[in-house]
Amino acid sequence: MGRGDIKTKKGKTFAGSFGKSRPAKVTKKAVAAVEVAEKKKTAAKKKA
Repeated sequence: MGRGDIKTKKGKTFAGSFGKSRPAKVTKKAVAAVEVAEKKKTAAKKKA
């Protein structure tokens, strides 16, 4: 449960890795692109 344990947040911070317990920061552009794609899918379903 210390710095050497890569499965914990403290260990991932020390190792500099990302994963389930320490997700990488998501950029706003990527989030916006996902939202736009979802809106397009719902708009296409309404027309069809």
